Amino acid sequence: MSQQNDNHHHDIDGVQPVSFISIGVGSPKHIESEIVEESLACISVNGQELATFMCTPSDLQAMALGFLYNENLINSLEEVANLRISDGKNCVDVWLRDTRLKLPKRQILTAGCGGGITFDDLSKQHQPLQSGLRATPELLAELFREMHQGADRYQRTRGIHTAAIADHQGIILQVEDVGRHNCLDKLSGKALLERVPTRDRIILSSGRISSEMINKARRLETPIICSRTSPTSLSVALAKIWNMSIVAYLRQDRMRIYSHPERILNDLPIGWDENQTIVMEENPSYD
Repeated sequence: MSQQNDNHHHDIDGVQPVSFISIGVGSPKHIESEIVEESLACISVNGQELATFMCTPSDLQAMALGFLYNENLINSLEEVANLRISDGKNCVDVWLRDTRLKLPKRQILTAGCGGGITFDDLSKQHQPLQSGLRATPELLAELFREMHQGADRYQRTRGIHTAAIADHQGIILQVEDVGRHNCLDKLSGKALLERVPTRDRIILSSGRISSEMINKARRLETPIICSRTSPTSLSVALAKIWNMSIVAYLRQDRMRIYSHPERILNDLPIGWDENQTIVMEENPSYD
């Protein structure tokens, strides 16, 4: 006899039913549950296929717009003449007002766990970000809890990333995708579609902060980016150059500040310099 999930959920894009055998205490059990969906989606610009993604098929129009914005192909929604999802619901057709825009060659992109479009010299892509934004550790911890509670697909399936744009009042926009890079593209696109300013806001992400992630955050002009897991060495180096604060391993009330801690703390530890990491935790061990 199969065991049903006790929760009765409404239909939601990007989630499919699944059966599995659970092995633990007692006899193996047949479980009916849900799993996150991963599928192929493409972006076509002015009739030319530009990019192909493995992604969660939700907010595809936002992901397409955000990708174009983060790659500096558009700067505003006014540059878009038409936007539609194909009949097969796996390709977003974008028509720009500038039909002569020279597009890069077609890129094959993964779900964002090791891919994405790379840049030759990222440090020269942007100037240092000028911002007076500040946020306390308590605020960042509360925002992260709010994002976790709002991650509907994660609560139902696990195995999916989430990201959000927030300010001091709470979460403003939130998305989910199997790819952490896709999440930031979806955030960018939703901000364009809903005309939500991103400058001087906070980005929260469940995924690792790589150089591509910090580059997308800089494009959005968000001076603080937080993650429940680690940054990479290149992302930290770029954050220091671009005057951005990376707060990582943010779990409950513990966190590590890797760059520009003056946005987060009034008093810095004795001996701190920008080549160090500030650890705010009683037990510094992490899984």
